[in-house]
Amino acid sequence: MIEIGQLPNKRAAQALADYLKGQNIESKLVPTAQGISLVVIRDQDSIKAAMEFEKFIQNPHDSKYLQASWDNGDTTADIDYGTPSLQLLTQFLSGAGPLTLAIFFACVLIFAGFSVGFADPIYSALSFFNAVPNSSITQIWRIFTPTLLHFSALHIIFNLLWWWYLGGKIENKLGITPLLILLIVAGTLPNLLQYYIGGPNFGGLSGVVYAVVAYTWVMGVRRPELGLGLPPAYMAFMLLWLVFGFTDMFGLSIANGAHLGGLVIGLAQGFIDSKTREQE
Repeated sequence: MIEIGQLPNKRAAQALADYLKGQNIESKLVPTAQGISLVVIRDQDSIKAAMEFEKFIQNPHDSKYLQASWDNGDTTADIDYGTPSLQLLTQFLSGAGPLTLAIFFACVLIFAGFSVGFADPIYSALSFFNAVPNSSITQIWRIFTPTLLHFSALHIIFNLLWWWYLGGKIENKLGITPLLILLIVAGTLPNLLQYYIGGPNFGGLSGVVYAVVAYTWVMGVRRPELGLGLPPAYMAFMLLWLVFGFTDMFGLSIANGAHLGGLVIGLAQGFIDSKTREQE
């Protein structure tokens, strides 16, 4: 059995399950802390079911799902997706696991602190070694904490959207361990490379974002039945952005070393994990 995703409430999940039943795909609903998990019974149905899940997320009010409930399910109750604001919140929470959400809100809180007048003390406490006079090699957290720093609204929005979307998928479908490894490794080693290339004044989740992008792409190519994947156009965009960063075409301060290091780490872990899961 393979989990293809989570939905905010039972009736929404049941509507999709009824539709899948009409497509000869057997599934069952499993309650979780974040919502209702939809699990496909036969592994060979997982890819098709995952595609239908994405279509449902995009348009859950399509009449075909209501019709499927009439044809294949229990019609004694209305399909209630909740109020729009509640639906958005539950989809946000169910689309990511605890680790994804913890890093998401940590970055938001730190950026909020920057915005309300605490930029200097926050940067002094979390920046990389030698970025501020009082930093010391014994402050080992400085290898990782620049990953949580963002210096503009565009910077943090871009990073957190990728992190929530892809990090959440990895955590929900494969568990917390692969994402935790990506976070730790891609949140530290690329920082060392960036320091070597451009010095200590940098920050952002971009290295980890490149890692989860590369990891998702590799797993989608090598193990598509696990429900992960990234359209080739998205991967091409990230690679082009990486190249443009090295050319300094846009005149922006871009942590190219962190991006490159994260990409390599994501590719490597993707190949390792896809090979390891083939043996399970």
